[in-house]
Amino acid sequence: MRCCYDEAMDIETILLDAGGVLVFPNWERVSDTLARHGIHVAADALRAAEPQAKFAIDTASHVAASSDADRGSRYFRLVFTGAGLPPDAPIDDALNDLWAYHSEHNLWEDVPADVRPALDHLRALGVRLAIASNANGALHRLFDRLDLTRYFTTICDSCVEGVEKPDPRFFEIVLARARAARETTIHVGDLYHVDVAGARKAGLRPVLIDPHDLYRDFDVERAADLTALVELVAKES
Repeated sequence: MRCCYDEAMDIETILLDAGGVLVFPNWERVSDTLARHGIHVAADALRAAEPQAKFAIDTASHVAASSDADRGSRYFRLVFTGAGLPPDAPIDDALNDLWAYHSEHNLWEDVPADVRPALDHLRALGVRLAIASNANGALHRLFDRLDLTRYFTTICDSCVEGVEKPDPRFFEIVLARARAARETTIHVGDLYHVDVAGARKAGLRPVLIDPHDLYRDFDVERAADLTALVELVAKES
């Protein structure tokens, strides 16, 4: 873990990204949707291709020139290519079906087994938790459906707020809603040029979730998973 902070801080509030930190794409649903359109690729192959696809879209130039929705389209196409689909595979109809589902329900509906225990541990440490996520307007419904809402003092969805990370105005909204002090708040995300860059612009300490060690050469404090995050917070709270 690389850290650009020289001294420990009292952590009273954690702003958490949703997708890629707490919830993940339902690759089984994606695989089934592709299959209905005659395109066969295993969910495990899609899941294995996802980290590199996400890393590929996480560049300063691409983030600056695109919206979260734009990046989502490229992300899925990169996942499909990484999973072995040819670039000219007829995926448009399947993408339309996935987009329709995502718009209504949010496709990031897979909750890994370590998420709820980690949130329980953080709450037990007396830390205030809030969601600061680039999302599509369905995040509140998703968290209600997954029984995650109860962990958070506020849930801020960029589509609802009308501004998205890395714009520091989004973090200002979340801080105000959570009644959090900047100097005792960290932001935890999974994209360097969205979460880390945005948090720093807002004067917040960032922590990057990096399970595949893809950001080892980046100047950021990293945690391999939520269990490691809990350990970090326990040392400083």
